[in-house]
Amino acid sequence: MNFRKLTMIAVFAAAQTALVIPAGAEGAVQPETVQGISVNANSSADSTANAQTGGTAGVAGQSTTGNTGDGQNSTGGAGGDKGTTSTDNTGTGDQTPSTNANGDDGAASDGSPADGSSGQTGTTPGTGAETTPGTTTETAGSGAATGISAQAGSNQLILMMNSNQMYQNGKLYLAGQPMAVKNGVSYVAIRAMVERVGLKLSYDSKTKETIIIKDGKELRFKTNSSVYRVNGESKPMKGPSYQQNNVFMVPLTSITQALNIPYTVDQPGKRVILSLSTKPVAAFTVQPSEIFAGETNVTYSTQSKTSNGLQIVDERWEGKEDVFQTAGTYTITHYVQDSSGQWSDPYTVTVNVLKPNEPPVANFTTDKDEYKMGELITITDHSTDDENAIVDRQWLNDHKAFFQPGPVTIRLKVTDKHGAVGEFQKTITITNETLYTEDEFNRLFTQVGEKYTFDGTKVPTWNNLDFTFTSEPATLIRSNSPETVYSEGVLYKETALGSTRFMLHHVNATGKNTKLYVIATNTYTDRPAQITLQNFGIGGPNPYPELTGKTSLERYFQSMRDSSAYQLINLAAGESKVIMTDVNKIKMKPGDTISALADAFSDYPIQYTVIMIDENKDPLQSLPYLSNLDRDVHNRGTYPDSVRVINYDQQVGSTPSRLVLGDNKADPNLKGLDGIYGTEASNAGNFGVLYKIKFSRVAPNTLITLNPRGGNYNGIVTVNGQVVQVANKASVSAPNENSVLYRTGKYEESVEIMYTPSPGSNLPINLLLMPMPQEKQS
Repeated sequence: MNFRKLTMIAVFAAAQTALVIPAGAEGAVQPETVQGISVNANSSADSTANAQTGGTAGVAGQSTTGNTGDGQNSTGGAGGDKGTTSTDNTGTGDQTPSTNANGDDGAASDGSPADGSSGQTGTTPGTGAETTPGTTTETAGSGAATGISAQAGSNQLILMMNSNQMYQNGKLYLAGQPMAVKNGVSYVAIRAMVERVGLKLSYDSKTKETIIIKDGKELRFKTNSSVYRVNGESKPMKGPSYQQNNVFMVPLTSITQALNIPYTVDQPGKRVILSLSTKPVAAFTVQPSEIFAGETNVTYSTQSKTSNGLQIVDERWEGKEDVFQTAGTYTITHYVQDSSGQWSDPYTVTVNVLKPNEPPVANFTTDKDEYKMGELITITDHSTDDENAIVDRQWLNDHKAFFQPGPVTIRLKVTDKHGAVGEFQKTITITNETLYTEDEFNRLFTQVGEKYTFDGTKVPTWNNLDFTFTSEPATLIRSNSPETVYSEGVLYKETALGSTRFMLHHVNATGKNTKLYVIATNTYTDRPAQITLQNFGIGGPNPYPELTGKTSLERYFQSMRDSSAYQLINLAAGESKVIMTDVNKIKMKPGDTISALADAFSDYPIQYTVIMIDENKDPLQSLPYLSNLDRDVHNRGTYPDSVRVINYDQQVGSTPSRLVLGDNKADPNLKGLDGIYGTEASNAGNFGVLYKIKFSRVAPNTLITLNPRGGNYNGIVTVNGQVVQVANKASVSAPNENSVLYRTGKYEESVEIMYTPSPGSNLPINLLLMPMPQEKQS
């Protein structure tokens, strides 16, 4: 080796050591267009840079051969992370990605977009470069741009076109991927650029979104999406974001717009120059959201910040008041100054100061000032509020009628949303005359869906309507035992074909959160099957059995009217699938009850299995390992002919009469089998049975009510297709309470009632039909 060659090696080595500069990471180069300017990937940043010798450390694993115009070659180093090999020939060169065998793409272990953090590293390999995945150290001889391209002015971030190089404050940083062009849209690696601006990224693994917080605003970007969101509001981008080699790429124009960063394009220098403000940023919020003149103490929470770690040393306010004395719109402006002496731009918030809250005005009228005993009192509420925000009304003595003579004071208290209260009262006089007795009045004026008290001890003496019934072929699967479930397992299992009804009612007593599932299995292994879910209603889960039963009925009958539950479920040969998924949508906490009613039809035999398991377990995977749970004192079973049709053709209502349901005498229990044990079962109370009752001739002026005989009842019926409460917001007690279902008019009518016993309630019940008193003139 001659002396001249040794001298050149020494010079190059010294240059290599002296020119080591901090670098970040982010990888591959494509042609790019920035604001409509087309730039070829073969362009050299500067011809003098290509004549230099590449450093041995490598640039994120790049091996670069720079060729000058006269063909002199210099070879770059190898062995970096996620390597690429590129040849840069002035005027003709191209770049071809190739992965280094020892490369590391810096992917994050949590699955978030890993751009390879581009933070500043040490000045020599090993001082930060070797401790951060995806971060490398670069020498000046690695093909770095020099001259005009490398000059970053104060408060500027320079992105090199067709390169992963960025310059800030005279230092070089590397992005995980170079600027790229897809479908005419320029893309940049979001993490490297955002971190250079001084912001942080986070990743929402649930929504799979990259999040940036700037000036109190939350920006969200998502892979393969053509929009980003600002505080939930979607903003369009010129192209969809994407990932390349685990680097998240977004359109340049979109990220600069989102971060409010102005930029210019230096075409001769092949640069995009971002102007970064170093001013402090003022920001604040005002509380509370509603401010009343002369009343509300206003608080101001500042979120001002500075760049480069400077301190805020002064502030200035305009329009700030602790208490605004008059109503109107006010503008509040805030400025802050940092320790370098720079003042922020103004930050302004506009507040609407409301006039002082006026309490609501309670008021009502009665149609008369004097009434007979048993005379209907009509009360009209005229209460007002300046914001129309009355949230509560409390009445005292607002009865429909009184049955004792003397003065009566009716009171009303109203409360608005601010807690202000208004009160009003009026005294009326009840005379010694009687218009209606209390029983007469209740039969005439108690509203449909409400209840009233009467002497129920006389009901057994009323005429008992003897009836016969026919049945419709629908198999009932009643899963109601064990009603209180103490361990995971199979609650019921049965195979059915064709029309099938379901009644489910269970309480979670396992001591942990569980879910209830209904699993359908096609018993044929050589043909597909189909289930048509026709009607469905669910109640709960909640701790109140009567409420869950009533809610399930209400939703079940509503689905009959609007077909909202209609669903086709296809099962491949031998396939199992969870059906009625609303049942398992919400977990059952300890003590919760769930009730469900459904009608379905299958074209082939289907095995239905009802299970309760831990909320975190998979039902289909758990099913083979679950044991059958023993029944308790409650009923379960499979019962044929579960739709009972009662047609009563004689006139009813002209004298008091009753139709008894669920007593196992006039209305006998369905007989069936326990689907697990194969033993005989009797459907006590006929829960799950659907009754279709038609009174062909109901006398004029007839009242029809539901009177419980076995205890509290809380349910739903339909009358002539209309859903009716039994009773509204309350249960009805046996034997002295009655819930009004229907009244006929001046002519004989046909009345159809659809009824099924409400899970959680008590049977039997009576449907009472009685004449109403003749109306009198007051």
